[in-house]
Amino acid sequence: MRAWWQDLTDLVLPAECGGCGKPRTVLCPECRAALTGAAPSRVRPEPKPPGLPTVHAAARYADEVRAVLLAHKERGALALAAPLGTALARAVRAGLGSAAPRPALLVPVPSARGAVRARGHDPVRRMALAAAGDLRRGGTPARVAAVLRQCRPVADQSGLDSRQRQRNLAGALSVVPGGGRLLAGATVVLVDDLMTTGASLAEAARAVREAVDAGGTADVPASGKTDAAGVSAVYGRATREGRGRRRPARTTRNRGGSATERA
Repeated sequence: MRAWWQDLTDLVLPAECGGCGKPRTVLCPECRAALTGAAPSRVRPEPKPPGLPTVHAAARYADEVRAVLLAHKERGALALAAPLGTALARAVRAGLGSAAPRPALLVPVPSARGAVRARGHDPVRRMALAAAGDLRRGGTPARVAAVLRQCRPVADQSGLDSRQRQRNLAGALSVVPGGGRLLAGATVVLVDDLMTTGASLAEAARAVREAVDAGGTADVPASGKTDAAGVSAVYGRATREGRGRRRPARTTRNRGGSATERA
């Protein structure tokens, strides 16, 4: 009911920019440019968790981009799913590179059920659906398969360092029964809204690999990837990769006090 009411409110009431608060616009041109103006970046957290796939991110978690993501995720500004999905689609295309034109299967990294209930919607899945639509309109076959689930409770990640997050999430995700068959024959792209230490994407990649090994073969490729592509909408505590050089990203603080990262 909450998600339905928020959708209706977005249609009826005057909107304000999710990035800067400018009235009567969902996302102003300046904030849209901050979200999608730069080319997606290949990023890597330091230290890199074992099993982390190659990650491409749409933008850095700072300033207007941070405000847009939080407005969609925590304040239910559902109309922002479309521009966030567009940004995510650009990161997916960067991750796919020159891979063979097989269907791209976007697999959202799941949130805890309690968090989804509290927010009234699943922001990562909503962004993934918007991104898949954008990809199809651009000629890239794509669909969303929400086959990952949390199979055990995890502690609040706030305040945990990289190794603590890895231990907290180890074995926490699994693919739903029958999900391995959906992964077979597709280019699997793990998607998340935010990467900090990379622990969530690494755990998602592990769960996907195990399901594929048990149930068949999936093409989880692209530009040197050996297991799965990873895509995030934004990144924070990571380094940007390119031409053999890396430069630290400016870090900011999120709600939980940790610095924040597409997939």
